[in-house]
Amino acid sequence: MAFNRPKGSFVAVITPMNGDGSIDFEGFKTLLQFHEENGTSAVLIMGSTGEVSMLSVEERHTIVRETMKMRTGKMLFYFGCTGATTEATIDFVRQAAAEGADGAIIAAPSYICASNDDIVRFCLDVGDASDIPLGFYNNPPRVGTDLTTPDLLRIAEHPKFVVLKESTTRVGQVAQMCAAKPDMALMCCCSPNLGLVVPMMSLGGHGTANMTGNIIPREMAVISTPWETGDDAFACRETWLTNLPMLHFAYSAINPVAIKSLMRAVGLPAGPMRMPLTSLEGAALQKGIEICGDLGLDEIYGYKLGGAHVAAAE
Repeated sequence: MAFNRPKGSFVAVITPMNGDGSIDFEGFKTLLQFHEENGTSAVLIMGSTGEVSMLSVEERHTIVRETMKMRTGKMLFYFGCTGATTEATIDFVRQAAAEGADGAIIAAPSYICASNDDIVRFCLDVGDASDIPLGFYNNPPRVGTDLTTPDLLRIAEHPKFVVLKESTTRVGQVAQMCAAKPDMALMCCCSPNLGLVVPMMSLGGHGTANMTGNIIPREMAVISTPWETGDDAFACRETWLTNLPMLHFAYSAINPVAIKSLMRAVGLPAGPMRMPLTSLEGAALQKGIEICGDLGLDEIYGYKLGGAHVAAAE
């Protein structure tokens, strides 16, 4: 079966929360509409940006069920489905499939620091049990397992795996994957510290699986457009360089602290962090607000950059 592969800007959205820490589903609806209106091609709900590791199983199931009611068909809806074990991961994938999800993203289960062979087998086992397309997130800083090109190509051979998100610092690995031309969408993290975006796009990548699109969705859509013409390349370069301060700010604290704090400060549905994480305050947050002003995001998106919103975020 041929699956619809994500391309363009694949945004890992935050999980908006109410003041009491419960999930803000009206906020989810507003954010998903915001992305539809601003060029996002696909969303990942409950990735690391969505604080997934701090959500209960019941909350995760409810988020899938309720957000799928908001799907209009204009964007692909993927869900983070990694569990602590292979069985738990399969259960999350099956629940997403039962609710009609377009796909699921999995990573190596955190903390156990499994071998590369074990994680390849984990992916293949989940793929065998899945009725929906899957993506793999290679994110060694978070999980302690770092897959190399041969490992990733073994996963790519499974027909259910249709997207890769790369988050190492190895530009050479990006080149090897692009040269191999696996039957999957090749994407990368938008962190400027990793330095993967421009190499990935220039070598034939299909987009970015990003979190900075939470605050600059139009701009990330331009950066994430596959290069088919010289105009695509020049637009990517110009937009990347213009928005580099925001990209660096987004990764100035552990994901999603900086981006979620800034969203709350400028008036987007966001709410508090799930403890023990805490929001940015003071000068650290003010830096992000100043970047919004420098980039004219108040005019582009109607963000509120005044002191009242900063105080509310604190």
